[in-house]
Amino acid sequence: MIRSRDDDACPGALQVHQAADGGLARIRLAGGMITAAQLEALALAAPEFGSPAMELTSRGNIQVRGIRDAAGLAAAVQTAGLLPSATHERVRNIVASPLSGRSGGLGDVRAVVHDLDSGLQNRPDLAELPGRFWFGVDDGRGDISGLAPDVSTHLISSDSAAVLVAGRDTGVRIAAAQASETLLNLAHGFQHIRRNRWRTSELDDTDALLDAAGLKPTEPSGATWAPVDVPPVGWITQDDGRITLGAAVPLGVLQARTAEFVAAITAPVVVTPWRSLLICDLEEGIADTSLRVLAPMGLIFDEHSPWLSISSCTGRPGCAKSLTDVRSDAAAAAESGEPGGRRHFVGCERACGSPSVGEVLVATNSGYEPRHP
Repeated sequence: MIRSRDDDACPGALQVHQAADGGLARIRLAGGMITAAQLEALALAAPEFGSPAMELTSRGNIQVRGIRDAAGLAAAVQTAGLLPSATHERVRNIVASPLSGRSGGLGDVRAVVHDLDSGLQNRPDLAELPGRFWFGVDDGRGDISGLAPDVSTHLISSDSAAVLVAGRDTGVRIAAAQASETLLNLAHGFQHIRRNRWRTSELDDTDALLDAAGLKPTEPSGATWAPVDVPPVGWITQDDGRITLGAAVPLGVLQARTAEFVAAITAPVVVTPWRSLLICDLEEGIADTSLRVLAPMGLIFDEHSPWLSISSCTGRPGCAKSLTDVRSDAAAAAESGEPGGRRHFVGCERACGSPSVGEVLVATNSGYEPRHP
């Protein structure tokens, strides 16, 4: 597939998209990681410069809508340390196994995320990557590989990794310590061969990308991983005995006031690709108190909650193309408690944010209809 434009129009913290309800900014978080102080800063900035209803994205980022003062928001993001590079801020799309280094997995990939983010910002040649191009770092459990990032690594042991393109094993094997360098080289290779393509899934020949990055397969290729569409929820005991609280966020909308309470716990937070939160490294007593405070505020800690199987696009009034208030309809479906399987509600045929599994319900003038492949 060759597109008509060289680049996409993905928003950033500086490149604000004008939506029906005002400006839209996207603050990118490498590996979804954010400190309590940074989360508090965003929670205070969102209602000051835009809407208090912050949005979590499927790449572990945070969006602010309804922006009235784009310069003011950008300054607040900069002050919080969430804008480390003005030239590369739209291309810092790095998703990693959210529980890595805390619970499960074959190794801790957080250092890879930091090295990759730092290396990306120091590569002028990669500043013009498409805003939709994204990197993945999987610690071996398959949660990120199943999301099919453009280029990614997947641990197969504590010291070795498979190289994936568009979620498919290329047969290339590298030392785990080479993950960040390898991903940057793949991104550089993509820049040279992409023409008008935005994603590696649009390439006709993956071999050309491997050649451009100087990589040679040594193992059978073609393996893929099943997509994960349910976030880690509830009381998660870390390998060190401390607790992570997994909190689903209904429809991915995190109110600023709720975010302030999360930040007040003063614990590391991870925004997951399933538009949920992980509140990490808690002692049991603090975890118990936090859960009791946050659950009544609307965060979901029950793995059987119907909210975990319901998602939606923005819908009205935020999107001019939507036929209806999709979020209200999705919320009504979740609150009804009726079983219906995995469902994603969208306001038009573009079907924004659709997961790779489950049913997509498209709004029409006569109600919702399933989208056909």
